[in-house]
Amino acid sequence: MMSEPLEPPRTRASLRADLATLGVRPGSVVMVHSSVRALGWVAGGPVAVVQALRDVLGPDGTLVVPTHTPGNSDPAVWRNPPVPESWWTVIRDEMPGFDPALTPSQWMGSVPELVRTWPGARRSDHPHVSFAALGPAADQIVRDHRLDSMLGEQSPLARVYALGGDVLLLGVNHGSNTSLHLAEYRVPYPQTAPLGAAVLARGGARQWVWWDDVAVDESDFEVLGADLDSSGIVRVGQVGSARCRLMSQRAAVDFAVGWFVANRKPK
Repeated sequence: MMSEPLEPPRTRASLRADLATLGVRPGSVVMVHSSVRALGWVAGGPVAVVQALRDVLGPDGTLVVPTHTPGNSDPAVWRNPPVPESWWTVIRDEMPGFDPALTPSQWMGSVPELVRTWPGARRSDHPHVSFAALGPAADQIVRDHRLDSMLGEQSPLARVYALGGDVLLLGVNHGSNTSLHLAEYRVPYPQTAPLGAAVLARGGARQWVWWDDVAVDESDFEVLGADLDSSGIVRVGQVGSARCRLMSQRAAVDFAVGWFVANRKPK
């Protein structure tokens, strides 16, 4: 019985070529959401993936990734898994304050964590939904990430929008497309909710803080994404073994604003 032929190993050079064919532009700003596993076997793993991305962007391009820390949040709303109510006060009192230089990202994958620690990387200081960036626009993108605008007008997402950046879904689907949350801030009268996290105060002391922000919800992003794919905004192609999507972030966000107004019922 003959076995199925193996796919060739992916390399920095082959990924670079695939990314260029998909349409990643030298000198551009690109927000990347990724699954290294979806790309197939890569010689060099996540390091080769980041190198290929930087190669195709060139010295004038900027790579942006989500380095979120969802565990640094109010334990009262944890669901996967929930924790006993008797733990809530302990967690709020003892959760280490977010430190952009030290706090690892959670559940974002190997590429964001690697970019976060890459020499020259810059990271925003939001305790719940930070972003890291590499390239000449990095400081402009990540600075002054306001606590009560975690994915809104005073966040790295809006800076990528202003710079005319792109979104690259590298082996993941629209459920991971964080930029669509920016559209939630731009609909009329967005719903808000209280949020909490541990932060570092001046002098290095940690404290728990509360704030109100837009109540984001990605539960319908796959349905929205299907309509986005049909709109002509999204370029679809193969990078390694993965089906990938590249789009103008501005066009995707503007489309999503209209989609939310038409399809989401006010709560």
